[in-house]
Amino acid sequence: MLTRETVIDKIEVLELGHVQVRRATYIEEDGVRVSGPEYHRVAYEPGATITAEHARVKAVAQAIWTPAVIAAHRARVNPLAQET
Repeated sequence: MLTRETVIDKIEVLELGHVQVRRATYIEEDGVRVSGPEYHRVAYEPGATITAEHARVKAVAQAIWTPAVIAAHRARVNPLAQET
C-alpha cells in the first residue's frame, strides 16, 4: 500500500522577522520509502494571517512578531505611510 506523509521539517526566522516553513513529503510503499523528500516552502511576513498553519509555526510567529517587529516591517514596506 502506498502512503504519503508530509511533515514540517524546518521553521526558520529570517533577519527581518519573516518566518519560513519547509515541508517535506515522503512516499512509502509497504513501509519502505520509495520517494522523497520533496520540499515545499512558504514564507510569512511579520503580521501575516497564519490561522491555518500548524501550532508550532503559530508559536514561533507569536514569539517573534512583537509589535515593534511588525511596525518595522510595515515601515519598510510602505515608508510613505510613516510621513502622514
